[in-house]
Amino acid sequence: MRGDILGIERRRRWSDDDKILIVGSVGMDGATVTQVAQRHDITRQQIYAWRHELKKKGLGPPEAGAVFLALDFPAVEIAPTEPTPAPTVPVELQLASGRCLRKRCADHTVAA
Repeated sequence: MRGDILGIERRRRWSDDDKILIVGSVGMDGATVTQVAQRHDITRQQIYAWRHELKKKGLGPPEAGAVFLALDFPAVEIAPTEPTPAPTVPVELQLASGRCLRKRCADHTVAA
């Protein structure tokens, strides 16, 4: 049995910059991993592998929980006031041995 050659096998090389652009385009304007993969003629798994590889190299995007946004607030002058000490609350720790530790700690809760 003889196999027919259906096309030329290709192996593309992608630079880290190209990988960063492709991985970074996921989520932009609502683009899914599948859509980005189809747009660049690669597999979804390739995008996940690149994301992992770039993260290991320290080139990946920041984690979702570590996104910082710049905020601009107008300047407001506040008259200085005397600081009031925070009220203290008793804290008691009862150990299984019957011993007890008592301490008064500052209450840092904010009253509404």
